Amino acid sequence: GGSVPFNRFIEAIDSVAAKQLAAEASGKITEEHLTEEEADLLGIRRDGLEYVNLGKPHAYTEDELNIELTHRKPEGFLDKAAYQSVQAVRFLFDKATGWRMDNIKVDNTMNRVIFLETIAAVPGMVAAVIRHLRSLRQMKTDGGMLQMFLEEANNERMHLLTFVQMKNPGLAFRLTVLLSQFGFGAVFSLAYMISPAFCHRFVGYVEEEACTTYTKIIKAIEDAPEGSEMAKWKTESPPDIAIAYWKLGRDATVQDLFWAVRADEAEHRDVNHLVSSLKDGDQNPFYDPEKKVNVMLTKYVRDIMSRGDKA
Repeated sequence: GGSVPFNRFIEAIDSVAAKQLAAEASGKITEEHLTEEEADLLGIRRDGLEYVNLGKPHAYTEDELNIELTHRKPEGFLDKAAYQSVQAVRFLFDKATGWRMDNIKVDNTMNRVIFLETIAAVPGMVAAVIRHLRSLRQMKTDGGMLQMFLEEANNERMHLLTFVQMKNPGLAFRLTVLLSQFGFGAVFSLAYMISPAFCHRFVGYVEEEACTTYTKIIKAIEDAPEGSEMAKWKTESPPDIAIAYWKLGRDATVQDLFWAVRADEAEHRDVNHLVSSLKDGDQNPFYDPEKKVNVMLTKYVRDIMSRGDKA
């Protein structure tokens, strides 16, 4: 989430160089991985293993954080069925948990976001796995879709891994998550094999509700009276894993964390609504091959130039 102090960067380089020289002297091949001590010098630690290789950075500008609360009007049977399903699930869940938008507190907020994120990470993984297996069966490309949904699933999981560092759920809560995940995962998997369009529309409407919920939470933090438990989130630092993942900076607050999470949900909302409208075989509209080639060429030129300087 921030820059590494120069002295710690130099220490890490010295450590890796010393390890390489020792390996060459002994004739042994060294592994390329950083040791735990070297990773700690660079501020990586084990948390970074959860997201560092996925490629897509989740760092937002101020404009990107100011998302718009949008709603896609249902059109046709599948859209209406997906929308009504989401409304029914939300109504039952709100009643079961006693959640009210006019009574948002720290405890019920943490219970809600932790539980919902354990479920929200399921659709992306289901979509990716089913698309992967279909690609293998048909021996055809997937148009870059499954990678996108794998990243979406992991993004939702990062929400969860952040929130559980703010509150550790008890045994009863964890058992509820286990049962809910099993039930929802089975139903969603079956539904996705029958109609991916319905499932992506369903997720799109779920994410609309998520954006609304996080907006209400942010407003509750902003309006919280000084000295209240909710008001502490205006100044309290988020977990380190959140600071690193969203590149929030060391002066970030829990309130900033919720802004970033809401921006993630808005992206998932737009992606799933768009994908639901695509035809089978269409390419991932968020994949920009020209940009990727430009990045690769730039890196290649820099490598060549650096080799020339050494020569």
